[in-house]
Amino acid sequence: MKRSIPVYGISSLIILFGTLFMISCAQNALTGKSQLSLVSEQEIQALSLTQYQEFLKTSQVISPAKDAQAQMVQRVGKKITASVEAYFAEKNNKEFLKGYQWEYNLVKNDTTINAWCMPGGKIVVYTGILPVTKNETALAFVMGHEVSHALLQHGNKRMSESMIQELGGSVLSAAISSKPKETQDLFMRAYGIGTTFGIMLPFSREQELEADKFGLMWAAKSGYDPSEASAFWERMQKSKSGEAPPEFLSTHPSDATRIQKIKEYLPEALKYYKK
Repeated sequence: MKRSIPVYGISSLIILFGTLFMISCAQNALTGKSQLSLVSEQEIQALSLTQYQEFLKTSQVISPAKDAQAQMVQRVGKKITASVEAYFAEKNNKEFLKGYQWEYNLVKNDTTINAWCMPGGKIVVYTGILPVTKNETALAFVMGHEVSHALLQHGNKRMSESMIQELGGSVLSAAISSKPKETQDLFMRAYGIGTTFGIMLPFSREQELEADKFGLMWAAKSGYDPSEASAFWERMQKSKSGEAPPEFLSTHPSDATRIQKIKEYLPEALKYYKK
């Protein structure tokens, strides 16, 4: 016999999830917007450090000692993060970057067109994206974009949303102890790490555009000409093969609308640009 859910039961669920949403929101320091955050920054950074170290152990990390491309990744990373730190110092909000210990690594993977940045400033660039970036300026846009996702806490938001769906809204500390494998998989998918965890949890169009906007700003503040951004994104479009876009574009393939928005961001970004 099919049983229906009582009206008062539905109302209780609505109140429960509404309350959960309100008490689990945090204001982002860059946008000033409130967003869902079931996971504290301290917890997520601790998990990031563990997963980053595990990833590096099982990956072919290219040493910058004798490799020009790895040196370029290090150089761009240091410039981008110096700009980020200067920005938050100007805003009298150094506290926001508490726990950040920046690392930049180039990983040998010629078939994966991707890069990512974990909370706490743990960055990886795959060699597969370098034939598309072609130059240091375009690489700065990529790394600035990924750093922006971390600073905007987009991964935290999509992991929190998935925790509600898959783990019943458990807080991370409880989820790690009771369902460590599920929690780890959620984290890896939320931050687009590796290639063995299925499709990456999608960023929204709004999140992608936010990352584009701030990524352009970080690159400009770091001395990279933001007017070259459109040409890079056009190359990213052309790098698609058939119906399968590069992982870097797997959630929202770059299109004319995205490139147009980047052009709209250009005047603001140029205010920060100094050769």
